[in-house]
Amino acid sequence: MDWLIAGVLAQDGITSGAIYALLALALVLVFSATRVIFIPQGEFVAFGALTLAMIEAGRAPLTSWVLLGLGLLAFLTESHSILRSHGLRASGRRRLLLTAGKYLGLPLILHLVTQSLNLTSLPALLQILLTLCIVIPIGPLLYRVVYQPLVDASTLVLLIVSVSVHFALTGMALVLFGAEGTRTKPMWEASFALGELTISGQSLVVIMTSIALIIGLYLYFDRTLSGKALRATAINRNGARLMGIGPASAGRLAFTIAAAIGALCGILIGPVTTIFYDSGFLIGLKGFVGAIFGGLASYPAAAAGALLVGLLESYSSFWASAFKEVIVFTLIIPVLLWRSLNHLHVGDEE
Repeated sequence: MDWLIAGVLAQDGITSGAIYALLALALVLVFSATRVIFIPQGEFVAFGALTLAMIEAGRAPLTSWVLLGLGLLAFLTESHSILRSHGLRASGRRRLLLTAGKYLGLPLILHLVTQSLNLTSLPALLQILLTLCIVIPIGPLLYRVVYQPLVDASTLVLLIVSVSVHFALTGMALVLFGAEGTRTKPMWEASFALGELTISGQSLVVIMTSIALIIGLYLYFDRTLSGKALRATAINRNGARLMGIGPASAGRLAFTIAAAIGALCGILIGPVTTIFYDSGFLIGLKGFVGAIFGGLASYPAAAAGALLVGLLESYSSFWASAFKEVIVFTLIIPVLLWRSLNHLHVGDEE
């Protein structure tokens, strides 16, 4: 291996590692706030990339049907609680109307927009924004329908539910997008020469966007009231409850941020790799390996671990391409052993 090949592999590794770092941060955030090991995180990557591909092809994205269906389920779930507590009195009817607007308004508007507009005529930035508007609300709606009723369940039960949600979303993706893989248009087609090494503009977009998002998340958690509330929930859920921070609102916020990160990651990597309906699982799993470095608690350690995963994957593909996945996932074993020796007991918070 000469220096040129090493530089190309390092560029690929850093680009992949930047995506894995964002997914690792999302996984740590969701687990800290809700105790959910969010296996379906990778599905948002696939949904983001494939939804944008459908919009670029001029087809109405079928993802809007998923959003509409989840909105309807969330409305029915919330309506059941309202009818039990308020009945059909004036207060109950008013709450039902507000709930209908909350859970059905945005999905219905987005569905009608995607069905009526000429999507190919939209500028690239508007196509990306439309994709984000469709995919991101799936996160909080999924939390309301699936996870919020299980807020007091054990971590093991939540893990089993996450695996079930993963299979459900993967099956839906197969129905919606088909088995064929696709790529999206590059955001920046330029390339830059650094000596003999050529750096693609898309790689720079991925890296710069990832850095901006990480800085933005840091400022959000450090400077905003909702970010501090989410940090408080992550540190001590019971203490946060005593301070008036509702676990349901924290969960919805965490799932919204995780969905946004996943969808944006899919949009970023869509131009550089072919995305299939089930590609998100493997991508999300590598983010999970990075999150394990931080013990599903430390954001800096998770980001550093994810960057290491990206570099290891890139160089493994050169030295032993048939075993690169094995090498990457074997990395988790010594980390788990070290953590098991240093943390003798980890249980659910009572």
